[in-house]
Amino acid sequence: MLKPAGLENAKGIYSSYYLKDANDPQWQDDAAMKEWRAFMDKYFPEGDKTSSFTTYGYAVAQTLHEVLKQCGDDLTRENVMKQAANLKSLQVGLLLPGIKISTSPDDYYPIEQMQMQRFNGERWEPVGDVMSGEVGGSG
Repeated sequence: MLKPAGLENAKGIYSSYYLKDANDPQWQDDAAMKEWRAFMDKYFPEGDKTSSFTTYGYAVAQTLHEVLKQCGDDLTRENVMKQAANLKSLQVGLLLPGIKISTSPDDYYPIEQMQMQRFNGERWEPVGDVMSGEVGGSG
C-alpha cells in the first residue's frame, strides 16, 4: 500500500502489528518463516508470499490446530468451543516474539498484544516493547 504513494513519503509513519512480515529481511532465516514458505511451496505455490493475508491465514490455521489437539477425540461443537475459549499463552510461530494467544470463557479476544513500529523508508522497525491491551496489563 505504501509503494503507490511513494516509500519516501511514508518514512517516519507509525503503525502496530503482531505478525512477522514475510517481506522483512530480518525474518529470512526464521524457522517459522521457513516452515511457512515450505507450506506455501507445497500446498499453495500460486499463493502470494508477499501478502500478509497468507501469513495471517497460516497463523489462524496453527491456532485451530492447537484447539483441535486440545479437543482430543471429543470433536463436538460444545468441546471445540470450550477449547477455543481456553487457550493459555499459545505461541504461534508467525506471531512476533513476545506475542501470545490467550482466551477464556469471559474473553474471546485471542491477541491482546501488539508491537509499535516505524517505517524507515525501506522497512518497518520495532519501537519499544510489546504492549498489552489487557485491563491492568503492562503496556
